[in-house]
Amino acid sequence: MPDISRIFYLLALVFLLMGLVSNILPNWPKLPGDMYFDKGGFKIYIPFTSAIIISVILTLVLNFLRK
Repeated sequence: MPDISRIFYLLALVFLLMGLVSNILPNWPKLPGDMYFDKGGFKIYIPFTSAIIISVILTLVLNFLRK
């Protein structure tokens, strides 16, 4: 079994960074692939493009740290 404490520390670091980034950049620009729906009192924001960009960046960083 892999070192579970190391996995938890990594997850805690990722969540901490996500929280800091969300507080520092509350007005993240809406990219072309992001969808935003506003119908009366119902609002929903689906960040497809932002999620893909963040996924690619995290994949590159984690692959770099593995080597």
